[in-house]
Amino acid sequence: RMVLRTMGRRPVRTTLTVAGIAAAMAIVISGAFWRDAIGALMDTQFNLVMRGDVTMVLLEATPAAVRQDVARLAHVKAVEGARSVPVRLVNGHRDWRGNLQGRDEAPALQRIVDVQHRVFSVPTDGLLITDRLADRLGLALGSVVQVQRLDANRASFSVPVRAVVQEMMGMNAYIERRQLNQMLGEGDMVNQLSVLVERQHEDAFLARLKDFPNVLVSVSKSLMVRNIEEVSTRNVLVFSAVLSVFAMIIAIGVVYNHARIALAERAWELASLRVLGFTRAEVSGFLLGELALEIVMALPLGMLLGYGLASTIVEMIKTDEFYFPLVIAPATYTYAVWCVLLAGAASALIVRRRIDRLDLIGVLKTRE
Repeated sequence: RMVLRTMGRRPVRTTLTVAGIAAAMAIVISGAFWRDAIGALMDTQFNLVMRGDVTMVLLEATPAAVRQDVARLAHVKAVEGARSVPVRLVNGHRDWRGNLQGRDEAPALQRIVDVQHRVFSVPTDGLLITDRLADRLGLALGSVVQVQRLDANRASFSVPVRAVVQEMMGMNAYIERRQLNQMLGEGDMVNQLSVLVERQHEDAFLARLKDFPNVLVSVSKSLMVRNIEEVSTRNVLVFSAVLSVFAMIIAIGVVYNHARIALAERAWELASLRVLGFTRAEVSGFLLGELALEIVMALPLGMLLGYGLASTIVEMIKTDEFYFPLVIAPATYTYAVWCVLLAGAASALIVRRRIDRLDLIGVLKTRE
């Protein structure tokens, strides 16, 4: 009752202390959630979208029969072809230069997956575009966009927009590969191949590709994942550690200063309780119990503030090429809670030592 009565008498101070601790916790969450966001991004791109092990880019458009040539190589389980053509999409005064990607109607090795992990099929009578590209060109479902080819063949044709997808990476436009080749007036052509290889045989397959003179570049998914993880893990850990240190400093400053001021104000009361027979632990509980309640009150508020801060950061860094998902794992919230609890415990230990060293006689001689 004494603790609650004291908090009720100073609502402004209590509120500011709770807000300060919650802000420190929010800073920890905003630095630690990047691990979750990057993990979700990589899981989507390299497990749900890129299901092949090796991506081959050919020097030029080649008849789709090349898929059979690659499929006959040792350790190859599946091959999927695609066609990428540099184009300019025009809608009124707005335009975009990029690659129009021709895919199978239901691709299996290079799928189209949105941020909700829904798999999209490529329409056979129009375009499937990302939401960012639709916003840039001012397009909606049913809109007709002008497609102008930018390579040697300057073909131009109009195609309706049949679907819009919210992808995590890239500003993309998709069309069914056979429809694309037909509009270009060419046969069934591909210039990209996705290959699924048996486990433990990827290196042997990559070595075998040296005999294919038409291959411009071959990309190993496992090597790409390993390089990204090394870079991202190092950078994110440093960033998270720095923010965690700052947050703990803020939490210790808020909690310790609040406790130090309270101790200075109530030294006479605490000394009186000691003289009346209360133990050091009981007297400390009177002061530190208030801090404990404030920390408990700050934890849920800190989680909400952390989520809001992370959401704001995600929206601010959104670009045409990347969309980081707002994913905060329970382990991140747990980590932030422990940081705040450790900061509170450190402050409590310092204050407890000052309470134990109270000069009872000197304090009691001083009037409030």
